[in-house]
Amino acid sequence: MTATKSIYPNEEKQDWCCDRITAPWGPSTSGPDAEWIFRKEFEVKNFICANLVITAQGVYEAEINTQVVGDHFMAPGWTSYDRRLQYQKYDVTTQLLDGRNCIGIRVAEGWFCGRIGFEGGHRNIWGPHPALMAQLEIHHADNNIEIIPTDHTWVVQRGPIRLAEIYDGEKYDATQELPYWSTIVPEGATDNSHSWEPVCCMSPLPTTIKLTSGFGEPVRRIEIIKPVQKLLSPTGKSIIDFGQNLVGYVRLRHIKGSRGSKIVLSHAEVLENGEICTSPLRQCDAVDEYILKGDQVGEKYEPRFTFHGFRYAQVDGWTSGSNLIESVEAVVCHTDMKEIGSFSCSDKLLNQLYHNIRWGMKGNFLSVPTDCPQRDERLGWSGDLALFVPTAVLLFDCYEFLRNWLVDVWYDQQGLDGVPAMVTPNATLPDPVWCRRTPCAIWHDVTILAPWALYEETGKVEILEQQYESMKTWMQKLPRNREGCTHLWDVGIFQLGDWLDPDAPSDAPWKGKTDAQLVANAFLIHSLELMTQITRLLQKEEKIGYEKELAAARKEFQEEYVTCNGRLVSDSQAAYAIAICFGLLTPTQQERAGKRLVYLVRKNNFCIGTGFAGTPFLCEALALSGHIQIAYAMLLTKECPSWLYPVSMGATTVWERWDSMLPDGSINPGKMTSFNHYAFGSIAKFLHERLAGLQRIQPGWKKCRIAPCLGADFSEASASHESPMGLLSCSWNVTHFHDKQSHFQVKVTVPPGIHCEIVIPEGAGELKKTVCQGKWTFDTFFIRNYEWPVKPLPAKS
Repeated sequence: MTATKSIYPNEEKQDWCCDRITAPWGPSTSGPDAEWIFRKEFEVKNFICANLVITAQGVYEAEINTQVVGDHFMAPGWTSYDRRLQYQKYDVTTQLLDGRNCIGIRVAEGWFCGRIGFEGGHRNIWGPHPALMAQLEIHHADNNIEIIPTDHTWVVQRGPIRLAEIYDGEKYDATQELPYWSTIVPEGATDNSHSWEPVCCMSPLPTTIKLTSGFGEPVRRIEIIKPVQKLLSPTGKSIIDFGQNLVGYVRLRHIKGSRGSKIVLSHAEVLENGEICTSPLRQCDAVDEYILKGDQVGEKYEPRFTFHGFRYAQVDGWTSGSNLIESVEAVVCHTDMKEIGSFSCSDKLLNQLYHNIRWGMKGNFLSVPTDCPQRDERLGWSGDLALFVPTAVLLFDCYEFLRNWLVDVWYDQQGLDGVPAMVTPNATLPDPVWCRRTPCAIWHDVTILAPWALYEETGKVEILEQQYESMKTWMQKLPRNREGCTHLWDVGIFQLGDWLDPDAPSDAPWKGKTDAQLVANAFLIHSLELMTQITRLLQKEEKIGYEKELAAARKEFQEEYVTCNGRLVSDSQAAYAIAICFGLLTPTQQERAGKRLVYLVRKNNFCIGTGFAGTPFLCEALALSGHIQIAYAMLLTKECPSWLYPVSMGATTVWERWDSMLPDGSINPGKMTSFNHYAFGSIAKFLHERLAGLQRIQPGWKKCRIAPCLGADFSEASASHESPMGLLSCSWNVTHFHDKQSHFQVKVTVPPGIHCEIVIPEGAGELKKTVCQGKWTFDTFFIRNYEWPVKPLPAKS
């Protein structure tokens, strides 16, 4: 057929001329089902080029003449399906033949109608069954465009993937394979056409759902990890250790065995007593199964429509004569973001910590920014991202990825009468009710914090314009007190506060030391301050209103929470760290608050006393108040809770709890015990900016500063960042001599368009210079004016 009027108009103006099709048994499907494989034979002559435009309510993988189309994983990706559905467009010119062809498309439930959410989750959140939309656009020399669309002429049947679930895994039965399902059946070969059924054509998508190409890169299979060892558990189980907690799946090769025999892959992040520990997975099996077809030449298998968070894979049923460890590999999957940041220093454990932070971000940036990749959750929690995004933009180019997610944040927000969802896409969550609708500080402040971080990194004011209605609506909907402090949060609203404070009960992570209302109001003032800057940049008339509200909220915060001497009603690390970094104190109060924070840190033997809310600001608050050596003492502490405790316990990603694994190697019995949770990895920003000294001063890196904070036993550090202007880097080293005199050298590379301040030690003071494009080296001698190591307070204090 030739192009006709589109029945699916959208903002990219892709002309959709296809039907939405499904399996005839789809409407009666009551539980998890096998994959559906769709098929269409067609003939084409004298074509120039061809594109496949495709999407699914579910997840898909297409083949033309047996060749897989594209390299996307879990396409079309996860969006707020009730408002926005992404599609992809592939160049398939080289896969078409002049003559008879066949296109085959696998479709599974994915996020669309598979089980999603913790405490058992829910099925069919966005729809009762999968559906497919695709059209093959074939261009001819006479400018005619021939379209092969999904319509009533397609056929469908269940495929060899008998179960495809994100949480529970994939079950593949090779005895059910259809050899010619995506190609023309050769003459003389067995024809299985009797098993195909005509598809069911559905009504067009509701006009409320936009078809969009989205932004940014898709999820891909990024790299391969080989096993580091094969272990034999105390119960005789074969366990493969990949040496890295990762997100993806296990690929098997050289499979041999009798027809109908089964290989089972069970995934886990950690071992406990020598066995894989699955208790942190909660209601999530994380098991893949492969039933052999009995091909003695050898079989291979890799999942298509599931992913797991794991370091270890237990392999049961391996009967092949091949060496198991040589027959398995892990395929790492995540959104294909460009790495733009690096850091290293003279401390190997800190380097491992940075490595862990990077891997935690990669594993959790899979289609949306998730909270964890292994258990019955993997949701786009807004609070985790709100606190981590200033760090994220330093490590990977995630601008388009997060821009895409923020579009859905606004869509979900509109569906909840202006209150952002706790998770986006908004999977309907079970009790408590606040997971769905109740306003919550930090989590809902992502509407402002994330766009602002993206603007600061790139200098692109467009992201602020895109999200402005979302930001403004949240500030309007945020419930204030009706009496008393009327510019602060309504005290009747439940707040999560400093979530996962190490002193909070394991079954009540919101019950930390710090007053949750204080935390909420500090973030409210921070959001208001950002809104004054955003409205100024966008020249919005609301600017004056935000300025007045900010001044009033600051005054009320002071009256409610701060003494004239700078003490806070919550005498905690989190309270002081947040207040100092958000500028909520007068200069005199700031100085005294800094000293009080030092006291609390020393009293706690330099161990961390903060949860999600306070941790990103803890070391920075110490640096801002002139106590960088105390910050370094915290940074280098290995006692739990600390950043290096997990590293000392063999972690390769960042943990959800400071003590997800206890010192004796046993696993924390709490329900929230993920070993891949990026929020506490926000310390990487401090490593870049303070230890290495690479700091952004103006949005888009038009102005930056190199100002290393020397101290502890660090002898060298380096950092680089691929800014919008080009690669910016610095590296320094220090050599200590007698009488506290030291030699310092720093090397800096500045790309065009950036003005760079250099602030380095010299003598008893500082050397300050401003440089532009080029490679620069500075050597100085300076007098050390700090003591190391810093001692904790005596026990009697």
